[in-house]
Amino acid sequence: MAKALGRNCKDDIYPMKRRDFLKRIVKSFFFLIGLCFVPVFAYLYPFKIKERPVRFIQILEEDDLPQTGVKRVSFSYEEGQTKINRHLFVVRSDEGLAAFSPVCTHLGCLVSWNRSREEFICPCHGGRYDRHGKVIGGPPPAPLNRLPLDIRDGRVYVGLKV
Repeated sequence: MAKALGRNCKDDIYPMKRRDFLKRIVKSFFFLIGLCFVPVFAYLYPFKIKERPVRFIQILEEDDLPQTGVKRVSFSYEEGQTKINRHLFVVRSDEGLAAFSPVCTHLGCLVSWNRSREEFICPCHGGRYDRHGKVIGGPPPAPLNRLPLDIRDGRVYVGLKV
């Protein structure tokens, strides 16, 4: 009777064709691979970082500012119960006063001021910056970070995101 209806006896035993079965296997495989990428994507996705407010911290007295050139200033502040020690460079030029972070924009090494060459030099990979923080040589992709500077009541304050 199965022959008369145009059906094969195997259809009753195996209701799914081999092609449909292989399609489901391939789809399931790619679905599982996709599921594996969800945690990787969640880890690598750059969620918006909470913007930290700028806090002005006293770094020195106005009388201690350099009259010309560059001065390295070391200072500390408290964040919660932790005392944090930092330093930065204060530069006086024709444009006025500026404060620069000592962190190289290439890989985060600390730059130093070379008085004889009149430039900031990164000891790690040879990055060089002029006294305005602009890149003049080496691999750094951006200038030194300029920090906000404020003078109030004879004291010099620098703005840090803490």
